[in-house]
Amino acid sequence: MSNGCGRTSSCFRQHPQAVEITNAGAHLGQALRERLSVTVNFLDLVDAGRGLGAAFTRQELTPEALSVLGAVEQADALIVTTPVYNGSYAGLIKHLFDLIDPLALVDRPVLIGATGGGQRHALVVEHQLRPLFGFYSALTVPSAVYGSDSDFSDGKLTDPQVLARAGQAVDQFATLVSARQPKRQQVSLASA
Repeated sequence: MSNGCGRTSSCFRQHPQAVEITNAGAHLGQALRERLSVTVNFLDLVDAGRGLGAAFTRQELTPEALSVLGAVEQADALIVTTPVYNGSYAGLIKHLFDLIDPLALVDRPVLIGATGGGQRHALVVEHQLRPLFGFYSALTVPSAVYGSDSDFSDGKLTDPQVLARAGQAVDQFATLVSARQPKRQQVSLASA
């Protein structure tokens, strides 16, 4: 099993949600590994470099940004986690998915999650992330994961209810991933 960088983007380092979202994605990926024999590759938008935000089209992407985009398009399944800022998911996540081929994620299993400063951001996963993947005809699992600042202690997810929800979501995701008999047994995590 290989493990990519999974580090936090420098533009988010000062914000506590950056550590939390990285750890939430790692928690979900590890939980999936405990259920299935899969390779989980951790992606972070920082791996795309500045070339992602500067590109208007796929043709303008830097090799680093194209590599991240390609990894998302080629993964057999996705766990996508993002911090919530001002009531929405990270803009760079939207920009990345704006550049994804509209047919690339058809029938692709996706587990969605987010972290935010408080409970008032909890519906971002249902009202923004789920419709985003609905556009791509991806198969999002019924349970999404949301954690607020108070659900973490020392950067680790600790709230029993959120942990239970995460376990439920990973169980659903593992069932979906297993049922698809993927070509590569590789799951990518994209986090902002």
